[in-house]
Amino acid sequence: MKYVTTINDKTFEIDIQPDGKLLVNGEPRAVDFRELSPTFYSIIMNHLSYELVIEERGDNNVEVLMHGRLYTTKVMDERAQLLAARTALLMADSGEIAIKAPMPGLVIAIPVEVGQEVKAGQTIIVLESMKMQNELKTPRDGVVSSILTEAGQSVEQNKVLVTIT
Repeated sequence: MKYVTTINDKTFEIDIQPDGKLLVNGEPRAVDFRELSPTFYSIIMNHLSYELVIEERGDNNVEVLMHGRLYTTKVMDERAQLLAARTALLMADSGEIAIKAPMPGLVIAIPVEVGQEVKAGQTIIVLESMKMQNELKTPRDGVVSSILTEAGQSVEQNKVLVTIT
């Protein structure tokens, strides 16, 4: 099964072979991937161990928390990608983006201001959860239109923290 994954405007083709082998952009990768709970996973790759929190957010969007950094990805299988291409869903994002808390936590810092221009991948909120600081980043360029929290405030999962237009 082939998947196309986009992380920070970089696209990867992931091909899971019938024998379980993995190809990333056509290159073989040795990966041991284990599900520890519905959202918690362990990966061993190149003799290094990683723990990940992976949550589906709808519309093929997936959030991956690894080493205190939050990555927003888009994952589509071949069928979904073909359908999206035919219905022009792969056009550049426009409109408002709501950056939500991926988990309950404490807002540590907000290094942006309302009206500030931001670039894709720029940190807009630092959230502490489970004794780790997580950088929430904007998935595309835009302008901060509102900040709905403040440093030192506790937030619940899925609370909108910042909007970007």
